[in-house]
Amino acid sequence: MYLSRFLSIHALWVTVSSVMQPYPLVWGHYDVCKTQIYTEEGKVWDYMACQPESTDMTKYLKVKLDPPDITCGDPPETFCAMGNPYMCNNECDASTPELAHPPELMFDFEGRHPSTFWQSATWKEYPKPLQVNITLSWSKTIELTDNIVITFESGRPDQMILEKSLDYGRTWQPYQYYATDCLDAFHMDPKSVKDLSQHTVLEIICTEEYSTGYMTNSKIIHFEIKDRFAFFAGPWLRNMASLYGQLDTTKKLRDFFTVTDLRIRLLRPAVGEIFVDELHLARYFYAISDIKVHGRCKCNLHATVCVYDNSKLTCECEHNTTGPDCGKCKKNYQGRPWSPGSYLPIPKGTANTCIPSISSIGIAPKLTLSTVSSVQVANHKRECYCNPLGSVHDRCNGSGFCECKTGTTGPKCDECLPGNSWHYGCQPNVCDNELLHCQNGGTCHNNVRCLCPAAYTGILCEKLRCEESGSCGSDSGQGAPSRGSPALLLPLAALLGTAGPLAI
Repeated sequence: MYLSRFLSIHALWVTVSSVMQPYPLVWGHYDVCKTQIYTEEGKVWDYMACQPESTDMTKYLKVKLDPPDITCGDPPETFCAMGNPYMCNNECDASTPELAHPPELMFDFEGRHPSTFWQSATWKEYPKPLQVNITLSWSKTIELTDNIVITFESGRPDQMILEKSLDYGRTWQPYQYYATDCLDAFHMDPKSVKDLSQHTVLEIICTEEYSTGYMTNSKIIHFEIKDRFAFFAGPWLRNMASLYGQLDTTKKLRDFFTVTDLRIRLLRPAVGEIFVDELHLARYFYAISDIKVHGRCKCNLHATVCVYDNSKLTCECEHNTTGPDCGKCKKNYQGRPWSPGSYLPIPKGTANTCIPSISSIGIAPKLTLSTVSSVQVANHKRECYCNPLGSVHDRCNGSGFCECKTGTTGPKCDECLPGNSWHYGCQPNVCDNELLHCQNGGTCHNNVRCLCPAAYTGILCEKLRCEESGSCGSDSGQGAPSRGSPALLLPLAALLGTAGPLAI
């Protein structure tokens, strides 16, 4: 009976867990670069945007510590247990495998075995700062797809910075600051990702959420990638088309999730109190048992395979592209400037295949009309008609393509990117049901204005109407605003000083 009841409860939990799974485990898009289709002239290739699947990127990284001799154990030393800082009989000895804590133990697969971890030397040279830089390098551009998770075996540091590089470690920029006191450590007000919005998603913040000392369940630090995705795709990441559209049209947003290197700067170990206990300095150190970095090789939507050979990651490029990131056209395929693939239109995207150079067409072994059509080669006299409201010109350019205005997409420039709606061309939405919600009970009218309740005003009904008159909370009887017809609101992008779909 008890077994039956246990199995029933277990089955219910599995069902509930599957329903409550907050994020899709895989996005499941863009996993094919090309497919053959049949036309009146036979089989031709139909090209699509494509990308490698997301995976655990720690399998391919190289780790470097600075200072290089900061790992404990040479010479051997004792340190205090995390749970009991006055029980200092644990030993670190680099010459004994069972007592050594080298850097590779930050990335090993632990499974059910006892936890393994890297550990620094103790703070025996206090008051000299105990600071460590941990640099993770891929020698390849990668795109982050999930939260960065760092699990400490010691207390989480009182001060830490996560940094990124886009140029293989030549220059660095902060990703996020972590501190027990952000104002004191970095002269920044504390924030969390929940305080951000789609317009401030690129803001570099300092958070105090992950900097507690020796408390239970206080080992993990996050850099929240998916919470930032959710500003565009919704809290359950169900509207990936919206996220893909923003990544397509906003280079700064795309670059925000792109790195070649990450650097963890440990600036001050967990103290857990106001003053450092100078009589027990062996209780202060850094120890990391696990680092998780999920992402994919950046191949500019021109490859689904990224190979690891000779300790190097390289995209297996399609669409007549080449280079480590498929970042240029092959020789004799430079008929138009190289371009990355596009996520839009969903679900196949646009391959932006490199086309043969004019000088090379005459030497091609066979170039049928179907082939020309499938790789979108223009003879520079093929005319096509573009939507005059959505295109810069009403005819194709020299390469046979319509040149779309900002916020517009489609072969004829007659479709709108997410965050835009068609009003004599694609115009940025003031409000919608995906990215720009009317607040305080307001309702969105034709994507151009919020109809606000009587007490509220503003672009998104975000302000109390009485604030404008200074009558909020007064006893004059003027605090209750009269109901009036809502004014026609200007497009949000215009108010924010940008013509694009996203003001960041």
